[in-house]
Amino acid sequence: MKTEAAFRTAVWPGCDARLLNQDGDREDGELYRERGGYLPLVDPDELLGEVEAGGLVGRGGAAFPLGMKLRAVRDNGRTAGGAVVIANGEEGEPASVKDRWLLRHRPHLVLDGLRLAARVVSARRAYVYVSDPDSARSVEAALAEAAPDDLSVEVFSVEPGYVAGEETAAVQAINGGPAKPTDKPPRPFEVGVGEFPTLISNVETLANLPYLQRHGARTYRAQGTVMSPGTFLATITGANRPPVLYELPHGLPFTEMLALHGVSSEQLRGVLIGGYFAGLLNRSVLDTRLDHETMRGIGSGLGCGAISLITDECPVAVAASVLAYFDRENAGQCGSCFNGTAAMAAAAGALRDCVASQEDVDRLRRWSVVLRGRGACGTLDAATNIAATLLDQFPAEVAHHLDGACADCGHGAFHAERPYEALELARRP
Repeated sequence: MKTEAAFRTAVWPGCDARLLNQDGDREDGELYRERGGYLPLVDPDELLGEVEAGGLVGRGGAAFPLGMKLRAVRDNGRTAGGAVVIANGEEGEPASVKDRWLLRHRPHLVLDGLRLAARVVSARRAYVYVSDPDSARSVEAALAEAAPDDLSVEVFSVEPGYVAGEETAAVQAINGGPAKPTDKPPRPFEVGVGEFPTLISNVETLANLPYLQRHGARTYRAQGTVMSPGTFLATITGANRPPVLYELPHGLPFTEMLALHGVSSEQLRGVLIGGYFAGLLNRSVLDTRLDHETMRGIGSGLGCGAISLITDECPVAVAASVLAYFDRENAGQCGSCFNGTAAMAAAAGALRDCVASQEDVDRLRRWSVVLRGRGACGTLDAATNIAATLLDQFPAEVAHHLDGACADCGHGAFHAERPYEALELARRP
């Protein structure tokens, strides 16, 4: 099976490619086995120990330790009489393509990781949860080539949406409801699909398990930092350049990634970091490293590894576009989110159009604080992050818009339905 088009990919020089395959073709089951995949797992507890020692954290956004998730689902599953595992590849984040790339080009790597996770938690049922038709077809073909033994795997497709990949949305969809988040508790690791404890893990996270099985925690930690071991996939968009999917070691200086992408530091005004969730950073990002502890230390986050470079665009207009996106994409089931995203989008839009007052900006700042944590999922938090970081990181640009004197927006403000969208990679020959 051929995928429709290959994403442009690159691996950091001197870094062993653990996740990307440089030929860009879809890896079939026979080739994956020849390369050492689908090795027998003799001792699931031993693999769990390697995962914990390796420090593998989730690549979907929250960076939660996978070992803790596996142990919780395994222990709860023993009490409940079973467990379920979900490979979450819905990837509703417009600025990211990593999950679609893995599912289209290395489906067996993901299925191998799913198999290993299922063995650790003693699950007999698993799902690959997607919204991209090409990803679904690729995984179906992979299952026909080499289905994991003693594991029932189903590809479950939903309509794409920003909230559809949230873990409780995935559970609700598979259980027969809409792909929208539900209140917590209970969390899926307690009660999930079919009332069983359920492990929901991002496909990139699972794709690291075969490497840990083959090489162990010590070799896994040869790349990355103490707190952020291993490599990660970064989708880089913006700067008027074609998006690229990179495999990078955690801890890489931001300026070195920028040079690899062919963008000079002088061009950069700031970034939209971690997809749309973690907010904006100004040129101070040039002094950072790409790992979770560094980003947390400056009040931001690496998230899903999507980094959008802001060069010619006005940061106020970028923030307005992202907030308008959240206003359209919220689940429409929490009043605080439904109304809060609309209010922040309206204030940011007025600021972009140079018709906002200082009172509007003060309200935007207040909303960015009081609305945090009030939604069923992370959408409202993402919107508050955008508002707060715009005001904190770009005060001069905000002041220019209040004065009606933005040189950039005077020539036409940046408007985008899905800012820095990377989906175009899927269709580019």
